[in-house]
Amino acid sequence: MPLVYRPARPSDLACADALVVASINDLTERHGFGAMATARPPNFQLFSLKDDPDGLWVAEDAGEIRGFAWSWVCGDVWFLAQLFVDPAQQGQGIGNELLKRTLEHARKAGAAHKALITFTFNRVSQGLYIRHGLFPKMPIYFFGVARERLATDLPDALLRRVTIEDTAAHLKALADIDGCAVGVVREKHHRYLINDEATKGVLLYAGSDCVGYAYVSSDGHIGPLAVTRIDVLGDAFTTALKAALDGGSEQISAFLPGTCVSALSLAVKHGMRITFPMLLMASPGFGDWTRYLPRNPGFM
Repeated sequence: MPLVYRPARPSDLACADALVVASINDLTERHGFGAMATARPPNFQLFSLKDDPDGLWVAEDAGEIRGFAWSWVCGDVWFLAQLFVDPAQQGQGIGNELLKRTLEHARKAGAAHKALITFTFNRVSQGLYIRHGLFPKMPIYFFGVARERLATDLPDALLRRVTIEDTAAHLKALADIDGCAVGVVREKHHRYLINDEATKGVLLYAGSDCVGYAYVSSDGHIGPLAVTRIDVLGDAFTTALKAALDGGSEQISAFLPGTCVSALSLAVKHGMRITFPMLLMASPGFGDWTRYLPRNPGFM
């Protein structure tokens, strides 16, 4: 029977996540990084499906999911969160067909900018994205460190932290920060994080001025983090590292763009090491991230 391409359903998401995990580990193992992905509850996928079902698609063969694509839109930005094909089915055009459907999602939404984050060594996919107008923008490095190593020489937090709440004033502050840092307001995504029990968000203050925000997950992962000024990025990252330590996780991690010089310097200074390299690809005019640290390749 021919492959069927159809919109995803909630009942597909656990199987789709298993396919994504298998595809990522197949890729990273072939490139000498070992297995990296583990199954997680598809909470953000389900949130995205409820918010805008046009962005999630599966390729199905006799009831088995062979490919999965997931994109979301905020403002005028379309972001490809995932595009993966069963390793045994690759090379048959499934990825290209799924990408066409998610790009139609971008067209229908009137998105002016398109972006995604992929593995630096995923050359085949990069060629596919370039053919569709998304070009290599900058490297993004996944850094990690053991808690005891980071705790030995990390200075005190340099910015004041205020827990983010789902209030008009806090959402307005987040919108202002995002407007400066990434050029798009992401209120629905902030609401998602605010209501995620495994994540804590804080607004960051220099004196009386709100200069940024940071989220820290219960597993010690930092991001997203954004600031209004480049000169406070280092202080913001130091404060987020301190918050991650306060959370008690044995490992601390973050995705750091190659353009965020102060954050990169601090990471290396305090013993953090690069686990694997990734790449932001975007349409021209988007993705000058000097004041933004993404959460992960799906959330941005």
